Amino acid sequence: MTERSVVNRTPEPRTRQGLAMDLRHLGLHHGDLVLMHASLGSLGWVVGGAHTVVLALLDVLGDEGTLVVPTQTGDNSDPKDWSRPPVPESWWPVIRAEMPAYDPRITPCRGMGRIAETVRIWPGACRSAHPQVSFAALGQKALELTADHPLDDGLGDGSPLGWLYRAGAKVLLLGVGYDRATAIHLAEYRAAGGPRTTQGAAALVAGERRWVTYSDIEHLDSDRFFPAIGRDFERVHRVSKGLVGSAEARLMHLEDLVDHAVSWMSRHLRPPTDGSQT
Repeated sequence: MTERSVVNRTPEPRTRQGLAMDLRHLGLHHGDLVLMHASLGSLGWVVGGAHTVVLALLDVLGDEGTLVVPTQTGDNSDPKDWSRPPVPESWWPVIRAEMPAYDPRITPCRGMGRIAETVRIWPGACRSAHPQVSFAALGQKALELTADHPLDDGLGDGSPLGWLYRAGAKVLLLGVGYDRATAIHLAEYRAAGGPRTTQGAAALVAGERRWVTYSDIEHLDSDRFFPAIGRDFERVHRVSKGLVGSAEARLMHLEDLVDHAVSWMSRHLRPPTDGSQT
């Protein structure tokens, strides 16, 4: 989406105060703990861009609230699994040897959007230690929720997602769909999980760069399955919907979304127990 197209479809500039008002109307409150996924361009032309969006969110959440974003680094992975695009097998040893180690302080979250990257570098932000599926947070509970993030449970109950579930977090989708709702991955671990695979990444181990390998589940294709889960979820659960700026926004309880996704996966993805095929 070009800057010109964003300007052309914005009736008036979006401001910090206006975005904060829209977020409050949507149902976001002072003191909330919220996991957000957002598209900056969907909000319309914002005075100050991503910086203003984060300020508006912090205005609403206040000193007692916490803002969380995924800061995933999928490029720090084993090149044998790369498909967009694949690279020659002869390159794999060089990539494994030379990929910079994930460092929560400085590793950018390419592909996660300008708002997530702005949160990552915000003064006082905390970030979890997983080299591929980290989360960054700002606010009262930021340090606690990012403190533990095991390699072999990247999006499971031992991860920040599991912590958010237990802490009663909300999910905020700003101009994006359920295909971006990372919380649904937690349901995969609870609905028997997928097959486990060996994964690799460059990480800091005792302050030194190492190529580490670990086992975790093979995740579902979120583009394929998560929109269907979202549609089914909205049939039976209350989701607050409205405009934030120009963006279609949704706000829901993370626990409700994950529990519903577990049920959906159990009904639609588990193989028949009697050996028959559907």
